[in-house]
Amino acid sequence: MLDNLTGRLGRIVKTIRGEARLTEGNIQDALREVRVALLEADCALAVVKDFISAVKEKALGAEVIGSLTPGQAFIGVVHRELTRLMGEANVGLDLATQPPAVILMAGLQGSGKTTSTGKLAMLLVGEKRKVLTVSCDVYRPAAIEQLKTVAAQAGADFFPSVVGEPPVDIARRALEHARTRYYDVLLVDTAGRLAIDEPMMREIAELHALLNPIETLFTVDAMQGQDAVNVSKIFAERLPLTGVILTKLDGDARGGAALSVRHVTGKPIKFAGVGEKLGGLESFHPERMASRILGMGDILSLVEEAHKQVDLEQAKRVADKIKKGKGFDLEDFKQQIAQMNKMGGLASLIDKLPAQLTGQIDAARLQDDKPMRRIEGIINSMTREERSRPELIKASRKRRIAAGSGVAVQEVNRLLKQFEEMQKMMKAMKGGNMMRMMQRMKGSLPGMR
Repeated sequence: MLDNLTGRLGRIVKTIRGEARLTEGNIQDALREVRVALLEADCALAVVKDFISAVKEKALGAEVIGSLTPGQAFIGVVHRELTRLMGEANVGLDLATQPPAVILMAGLQGSGKTTSTGKLAMLLVGEKRKVLTVSCDVYRPAAIEQLKTVAAQAGADFFPSVVGEPPVDIARRALEHARTRYYDVLLVDTAGRLAIDEPMMREIAELHALLNPIETLFTVDAMQGQDAVNVSKIFAERLPLTGVILTKLDGDARGGAALSVRHVTGKPIKFAGVGEKLGGLESFHPERMASRILGMGDILSLVEEAHKQVDLEQAKRVADKIKKGKGFDLEDFKQQIAQMNKMGGLASLIDKLPAQLTGQIDAARLQDDKPMRRIEGIINSMTREERSRPELIKASRKRRIAAGSGVAVQEVNRLLKQFEEMQKMMKAMKGGNMMRMMQRMKGSLPGMR
């Protein structure tokens, strides 16, 4: 995520790190590089000008105090301005209204609107709210069926609609159904188009007038960069948007949309969509995103995700087992993989770690979760005794395990080698040395080198 921008800004900081103090000269040189980095990230020109001006003004007045180096002082100013640019603080959903709270979803076709509706439904169901979803997209083939499927996966109810029925009539019936059945939230998915056109804008304006939603969320495909920002601006001028969902952020190496959309629309980014799974919707925290862009990681979000997704009792049992010197076996290894998958997989976890801890990681390989599934298959082909005592697994057992999991014997050997490295990592964790742990991780999981 945002790799190109992170890499460029990281190199800029290194160039200023050796300076004795911040001066107009070295700040000007650094800002020239920052400007190029932001333009390459497909940021809006107006955003770049505003950002550069603000950083220059504050950096010139910044005092390098205590143990801070000029590079650290400069990056502190950049971090604060990136945070300001993206909205200062997280803005959550406003559901303070008489139920049902109506949330209207808007966006172009292909922006991830229907998937985001499902993700939002899952989030609200997880908060113990009674959620009804309805599709007013009567134009796109299978749009209604898609929402029906994701709503079922999310644990939300689905209100049936019919192709050819006027969207306003569908919305009216759904709203009445939500009121009489005492739903907390009504999520209304609307039709997208390949481009902005007047009939689409009139239709969604009519839906807005009928439903009077407390939230009107615009989904923006982060990978479209500047184009996405321009579309957002037009929608914001025609509809009273309350916020933005930035989708496909995990696939965006540039970052222009994330940095520009708040400034251009004046509306807060409320959520970021990461991954295709319905659990892949994160609250957008500008300060944390600024830290990730600057290579500082986002440990707070990682901890929050762990609290939501990880079985803490199971994790505690494994920790106690390691503390007591009973060792870390293959069953524990399998459980850790399952917990990691709940948090979005290894790629999502690594993306939130500081850059200095991830230098040895092949991010491209992490996007492929097949190696993880293969590991689980191999472990599932082992007996309980083999999982607890891997040293028992010799040639004949390896052949049986390979046949049972449909892989070559070499794959079983590779897993056992990876497991040995994981055991060493766990010992490093027991000693409390994080850097040593990361060194032990090197080569122990798919995607490490």
